[in-house]
Amino acid sequence: MPADTNQPQAIQTPKPILPLPNSRLGLIYMLIACVLFSVMNAGAYAIGLFDTGLPPSMISFIRILANFLILTIPAQIGGRLLGLFGDARPSLWLRGLFGSTALMLSFAAIARIGPGESAFLTASSGVFVMLLGPLVLGQKNSLLVWLAIIGSFSGVSLLFDFENSHNLFGQAMALLAGLLSALAYLMVARAGRSNTPQTVIFYFCLVGVALHSIYFARFGYRLPGSVESWGLLLLVGVSGSGAQHYMTRAYQAAPAALVSSIGYLAPVLSLAWSVLLFEQIPGQTALIGTALILVFGVMLPFLR
Repeated sequence: MPADTNQPQAIQTPKPILPLPNSRLGLIYMLIACVLFSVMNAGAYAIGLFDTGLPPSMISFIRILANFLILTIPAQIGGRLLGLFGDARPSLWLRGLFGSTALMLSFAAIARIGPGESAFLTASSGVFVMLLGPLVLGQKNSLLVWLAIIGSFSGVSLLFDFENSHNLFGQAMALLAGLLSALAYLMVARAGRSNTPQTVIFYFCLVGVALHSIYFARFGYRLPGSVESWGLLLLVGVSGSGAQHYMTRAYQAAPAALVSSIGYLAPVLSLAWSVLLFEQIPGQTALIGTALILVFGVMLPFLR
């Protein structure tokens, strides 16, 4: 509170970096983001059913482009476009690079193995956040945290289908997306201290559009061929943009590890959509793997 900042007692008393109300608000933001992310994942997979020849790169491009337009058009109208560049610190550019690459990989994984399984593998980002926290944010992990990290990766190993190279490639892409997402989240935690959520998302979109342009110049592109595909692309773009906004707000308002644990609701919902809408029922080993990832991933922040 502004009135308290000049009082010596307020300076000397140890306090959390973020006040509790902000932490609670951050968790609410992440819950909203989880619902929207699950809708995005289900929509991305459904597009492949209506338009089997549409490459995942086009889906991820429309997702980023929609986010870019939703962000920049109001800023341009309000004369705030230059303000979106923020302080242009390296962590903003790295957030864009890690995040947009992770998005491309995750959509490619969804096309190969479905929204449920791919979402759980990508959700390993929460485990990677704890694994990399000591290096990037200077956090310390207890012995129990390291044991939980091992338990989570044990669950990841149960999801891998080593007998099917098609599934194995998709699973590897989803896991790599999880690692890159963790790096992006950690960059959000650093860049967000002096930049608005709009600036953080702007760099994600800016770098993402550039990466897709390079990809299309090298490998070509293909536009959707049906009304249903365009409608689902709109759903993916809008839901993904909303999820990105609320996720960024969540990581700025609450501790990164706590927010990442709440983020495990997204793969649970994605798995539910996968079963209800696409009748993709995981096998027993895969279910055990997802349970291990979920349990240890949610426990991680509370073991520190």
